[in-house]
Amino acid sequence: MTIKIGDVSKGLVVAGLSGGSGKSVVAVGITAALAEQGLRISPFKKGPDYIDAGWLQMAAGSECHNLDPYLMAEDVIKQSFSEHASGSDFAIVEGNRGLFDGVDIAGSYSTAELAAILGMPVLLAIDCTKTTRTVAAMVLGCQQLGADIDIRGVVLNRIGSARHERIVRQAVEHYTDVKVVGAIPRMRRDIFPQRHIGITPCPEYAGASEAVKDLAQSIREDVDLTLITELARPVLGRNDASIYDIWAEPGQERVTIGVIRDAAFQFYYPENLRALELCGADILEINALSMAELPEVDGLYIGGGFPETSVMKLAANSIFRHSVKERIEHGLPVYAECGGLIYLGESLEVDSEKYPLVGVFPARFKMEKKPQAHGYTIIGPLAGNPVYAAGTEIKGHEFRYSKVVEWSGEQDDLVFEMKRGVGFAHGRDGLVYKNCLALYTHVHALGTPEWAGNFVRTVRQVKEQARRPISMRSQNTK
Repeated sequence: MTIKIGDVSKGLVVAGLSGGSGKSVVAVGITAALAEQGLRISPFKKGPDYIDAGWLQMAAGSECHNLDPYLMAEDVIKQSFSEHASGSDFAIVEGNRGLFDGVDIAGSYSTAELAAILGMPVLLAIDCTKTTRTVAAMVLGCQQLGADIDIRGVVLNRIGSARHERIVRQAVEHYTDVKVVGAIPRMRRDIFPQRHIGITPCPEYAGASEAVKDLAQSIREDVDLTLITELARPVLGRNDASIYDIWAEPGQERVTIGVIRDAAFQFYYPENLRALELCGADILEINALSMAELPEVDGLYIGGGFPETSVMKLAANSIFRHSVKERIEHGLPVYAECGGLIYLGESLEVDSEKYPLVGVFPARFKMEKKPQAHGYTIIGPLAGNPVYAAGTEIKGHEFRYSKVVEWSGEQDDLVFEMKRGVGFAHGRDGLVYKNCLALYTHVHALGTPEWAGNFVRTVRQVKEQARRPISMRSQNTK
């Protein structure tokens, strides 16, 4: 059966009642099933998240963009959504945690708040394990608490039998005005492979494409895709101005920024890379696991990821590690987040084994079984650094299982105050060495627009300085 959307892009938000309720199964499955019909899908992920976004991107065959009321202003969220949804047939936004779960009793920055900002209806994925009529009560409660959002449909997840489905479906549709659009049977295995941090990222799972196909098939068999598209709402048209206009810097000399992107370092928001390009950078992707040495670049961006899962290969590629350290010693501008920070340390301990790393910073890290920091952050510069101006306030996020087990620095060596979050140590974050800045906090370019321009300007200035005669450089440093 072919599904037709119409001339206007439509969309909805897929939410759950809790983490693990099955919203990723529903969101990724719907995305893949509609994409298989030849529809152009624009996927979005609520909150600071790289892993779910990666699965949505694979399912849609197009970039997934993050939307977050904590990190971004409301007008930025609306503009990003309308711009990235423009030209697509269907926009799907996957929420995070439970529908109303935010940072306080008011549910601030929750999926419900995002749905209200976007004016998009909500499709609820509900885990029906060991429950029947109570599902209707949960839907009623969500409707009452979320008077400013439009809950239009429910997907029943983890259904045990035909009888189970019939009772739950009848209860929801008898006691509420919400449509049951599908019922997914309890699966014998997790479609998404799990590990201690949750879903395994696509780049680390050889069976990722097959898993997405399985999800699409499940949705086709158990969910009414036509009804879902009918329940969706048209997306507001985009403005003439682009969300990316803030970074346009015409006429500046272009620089080359290397981005380490491999199985160990894979956490990059597409807006971050786009912002660097618009500020005058040509991006060169680099593989720290397989390349013999660091290529010639003017700057280096090392994002987050899971260095612990590839630490043996990272450690074994000693020539590459040494080339990174040597270039930093010679003044290479570097911006490193979380996993990138760890990589620039002396070593990482995983399962009682210690592995040598780049060694720019005198810090040793260890992977723990439980999260060491998880949530939003606010940092403020306390001292000089190559990217952020004094007096600014930067919103970001941190999620890590690593901890600092040994560090020979001093508290004042950490250049950011943690106004919210854990950070590196002593209520601070941010290590600086020459033109290198490394910190645990991740930033999103739409929430921290100054990041890209400042980093590229630093890279350009260092490049220009390197071209000057040695005599002029010495005068400039006096």
